[in-house]
Amino acid sequence: MISLRDVSKIYPGDTPAVDRLSLEIEAGETLVLLGSSGCGKTTTLKMINRLVEPSAGEVWIDGRNTASADPVTLRRSIGYVFQGIGLFPHWTVADNVAAIPRLLDWPENQIRERVDELLDRVGLPADTYRERLPAELSGGQQQRIGVARALAAEAKLLLMDEPFGAVDPITRDTLQQELIAMRAQLGLTIVLVTHDVTEALLLADRVAVMDHGRALQVGTPSELFASPADGVVERMLATPRRQSERLQALAHGRALGPDAGTGDDRA
Repeated sequence: MISLRDVSKIYPGDTPAVDRLSLEIEAGETLVLLGSSGCGKTTTLKMINRLVEPSAGEVWIDGRNTASADPVTLRRSIGYVFQGIGLFPHWTVADNVAAIPRLLDWPENQIRERVDELLDRVGLPADTYRERLPAELSGGQQQRIGVARALAAEAKLLLMDEPFGAVDPITRDTLQQELIAMRAQLGLTIVLVTHDVTEALLLADRVAVMDHGRALQVGTPSELFASPADGVVERMLATPRRQSERLQALAHGRALGPDAGTGDDRA
């Protein structure tokens, strides 16, 4: 469905933010771009919908070079969940979700039906939440509205930039599980950016580990665990592996040694 072909992005006076990156993303797949800040993952995400224009290379979606598409039309056909959510604070929940369908001149009755359907799908019943303002919602509820807004125009491709970074761990887990269920129900293709290794491993069909604008390794979570192709990948996986071992020890009533939990946690 998505093909990135030797894509680069070079800002004036800088080294490449993305350097000759090639990726193939299948329809219905969740691909996670994983890496530390500045590795090029968000720039890669934004080149898919032309929020950032590539300096070189090509991006294809459903067999069409996105360079030949009108960028505004392209963006309206792709769901995008921003880091920090980005809801319009003086618009109601319903108006936030309806933003793209209104730009596309959908009939108002169709918009209302779609808004109500999506609010129910993300666990915020329309009768209770449609007239509320974002400030009246919790952080987790705002994240749900962000996802509903991204899907409002019936997009099958969803781009997500650190979508759950600002919520507490319990809410984060709930939202992750709901995203997995929604992807299966709606047949979504998802490209998700995160620096959280555990989140990447739990959500992804495949993970692209990025560093200095390049993909060091692309594979399933089990493939990365079994055969890390690079020292950076190995260090990233060390933290969740060690945490899993600690949890197993605690579950079996084993005492943790004085050095438990030490090591390189920089991932």
